[in-house]
Amino acid sequence: MTDLTAWLTPGEAEALWLSLKTGIVGTAFSLPPGIAVAWLLARRNIPGKLALDGLVHLPLVLPPVVTGYVLLVLFGHNGLLGRWIEAHLGFTFAFNWKGAALASAVMGFPLLVRAIRLSFEAVDPKLEAAARTLGAKPADVFVSITLPLIAPGIVAGTLLGFARALGEFGATITFVANIPGETQTLPIALYSALQVPGAEIHALRFVLLSLLLAVAALAASEYFARAVQRRLRGAP
Repeated sequence: MTDLTAWLTPGEAEALWLSLKTGIVGTAFSLPPGIAVAWLLARRNIPGKLALDGLVHLPLVLPPVVTGYVLLVLFGHNGLLGRWIEAHLGFTFAFNWKGAALASAVMGFPLLVRAIRLSFEAVDPKLEAAARTLGAKPADVFVSITLPLIAPGIVAGTLLGFARALGEFGATITFVANIPGETQTLPIALYSALQVPGAEIHALRFVLLSLLLAVAALAASEYFARAVQRRLRGAP
């Protein structure tokens, strides 16, 4: 971390670290429900499936500010869920990095689910059926057959969700505000720099840093997805 941030100012390093932390935490916690939702959408004709599909993809079409306001209503100090969480679990999402991670997770969730769902749909059901005819239980089939086959989609979806989390701005600033060292991620730090007259160079540094992170995340998504595919095919 020292080598990476040697050329950064303390404020830039702080925003970078906060972006990485909220992106990693948000993506990690959204991955298990993302796999479950993708499986439901790909494999089950459940009541309300269309509504669930629309709800999952809603953050892609809603203005991010609207998503942030909904999060504030639900998870704020006086929110429908926020009061219960604070009273029974002892923490709050409002105006801290946990809320920024939640906002990032919500905004990246549709991309994560989409990539994993496509992988589920690409799996040949005959392979799973063959395993079941040999006596394998459904859980064993999922772990030993399905999960390895959808691994490229999981990798791609995780990294795409993480990349989206790195660029999240509207929902985050609406939900948890702009607090340096607590909720001021790279996009919000860039916004703050643009409000200061004569700080164009400082803002440009945030732009370049954001571009580098986004390109690195997308390149990593492609690289790891291809690496997993090669391994599954037995290629060197």
